[in-house]
Amino acid sequence: MSLSPDFASTLRAIFGDALALDVATRATYAYDNSRRETLPEAVVLPTEHAQVEALVRACRAQRMPLTARGRGTNTTGASVPVAGGVVVSFERMNRILRVDPDNRLAVVEPGVLNADLQAAAAPHGFFWPPDPTSAPFCTIGGNLACNAGGPRAVKYGATRDNVLALRAVAGSGESFRAGAPTTKGATGYDLTRLLLGSEGTLALITEATLKLVPKPSALRTLRAAYADVGAAARAVARIMAQPVTPCALEFLDDEALKLARAHGGDAVPDAGALLMIEVDGEPGTLAAAVEAVACAARGDGLLELRAAADAAEAATLWAARRALSPALRTLSPNKINEDVVVPVSRVPELVATTKRLAAKYALPIVCFGHAGNGNLHVNLLPRDAAERARAEPCLAEVFDAVIALDGTLSGEHGIGLAKRAFMPRALDAVALGLMGGIKAAFDPDGILNPGKLLP
Repeated sequence: MSLSPDFASTLRAIFGDALALDVATRATYAYDNSRRETLPEAVVLPTEHAQVEALVRACRAQRMPLTARGRGTNTTGASVPVAGGVVVSFERMNRILRVDPDNRLAVVEPGVLNADLQAAAAPHGFFWPPDPTSAPFCTIGGNLACNAGGPRAVKYGATRDNVLALRAVAGSGESFRAGAPTTKGATGYDLTRLLLGSEGTLALITEATLKLVPKPSALRTLRAAYADVGAAARAVARIMAQPVTPCALEFLDDEALKLARAHGGDAVPDAGALLMIEVDGEPGTLAAAVEAVACAARGDGLLELRAAADAAEAATLWAARRALSPALRTLSPNKINEDVVVPVSRVPELVATTKRLAAKYALPIVCFGHAGNGNLHVNLLPRDAAERARAEPCLAEVFDAVIALDGTLSGEHGIGLAKRAFMPRALDAVALGLMGGIKAAFDPDGILNPGKLLP
């Protein structure tokens, strides 16, 4: 789809120099971390809500596709403008409007970086719980669009659990507010939670009121090494069945450990699998909480359980964990990273299934992730054309196994393009039909992020 001179003039009137029509700039916004790429016809960079409202109305009048974007860290192609049209990048709407410690909230624009919000909240003794690996450079808007999580989600919840209110523009071009700056509310349908995880297919969010959490006074990092992945997976179920919830519970299988050791050296043990566990709280109660978690971690197959000697050792362990995803890309540029979720008690079955499928398809599979809430990153690593061909049926079996285990296709990466075709496996026809009706109500002409999420 090409832009007419009249429509280009309309965009120029709204955005002035914040409109880009040159190929070089458009190419910069044509792709995301999924490695998919489609060139848009125009890129706009709003600085205020009124511009976003005018943009949606102009695009609707022209039936022009409109794709929202943060910093492009998405791995499922959700921010790739597959239908062309206009990309709206929110990088200039990056103001932290208010940090309100008395009411435990912050009000921000969507282009604020996750790390910048954390830095603003820290002097007040607070933090915002979502902490994806990309936190230093991903935006709050992107976190909202995909319902981002991270290690802390096991105790503090993902994005959907930590947003109070939103301001947005629907695909109809109408502005609205949803939610309230309160932690309780029972006033009609919960449009706030509906928008979170909708990947920009329903509305464009221009402001978010976020729930802040007091920073704990003390933190303890443990590592538990196991003889094999089954023993570690069973330990996850035990840990999550006792009363003390760790603030992070990460799982690394044997292949992930090899990569982590290459990054972190001897700080990462040589074992069949590893759990990284963090427990937070107040000094007077932390020791008892740590012992409760450690007791649950002990069991058949445990090789070593130890606390990080100091903050430096803990930081080395976490740096090795966060380096895993980019390290896998060096092993396989065609890496397929699926962030599936199963009930915590069924994590051992999921891990066993991935090992069986790796052998069946003669395909490297590396598993790691947020095991405390059953969210594992299953990474298929095809290295040549033959392995790429085997990866497709292998992935289908992974998803079928996850669904059979009462799981779901994505915990925090979203659906985008990558998993769209698998949605009918995860949801029944009635549920998908209701979702389609919701999409039509918010976006009657289907201009917002077309070709994503719904099959």
